[in-house]
Amino acid sequence: QVQLVESGGGLAQPGGSLRLSCVVSGRTFRDLVMAWFRQAPGKEREFVASISRSGGTTDHADAVKGRFSISRDNAKNSVMLQMNSLNTLNAEDSAAYYCAASWRTRNIANMSPADVDYWGKGTLVTVSK
Repeated sequence: QVQLVESGGGLAQPGGSLRLSCVVSGRTFRDLVMAWFRQAPGKEREFVASISRSGGTTDHADAVKGRFSISRDNAKNSVMLQMNSLNTLNAEDSAAYYCAASWRTRNIANMSPADVDYWGKGTLVTVSK
């Protein structure tokens, strides 16, 4: 059984930083494209970032480019999301963040929730003064 366990969420001030981590078990990690999605209350789940199996290619949503960075450590079966310059504009960064994995995906660009095979339970990020 594949399990994805997120950690690192919490409260951050505007302009602050948080680092999310996700540890994967139950499947060969190198076989998986990894991604982060987020979902704010009343909104659809949206793509944040993705990373190829080798870690050599990444994609980030326009809303987070230049502020967030996805990375992975295949030796530790983990994927990270470094979030800098968190902001409260339209509360866009405050959301539940979900770790996601796909063994099917070949194109990591702007992944859809339909591309995801496995989901974590989510970790809550709140940006507030």
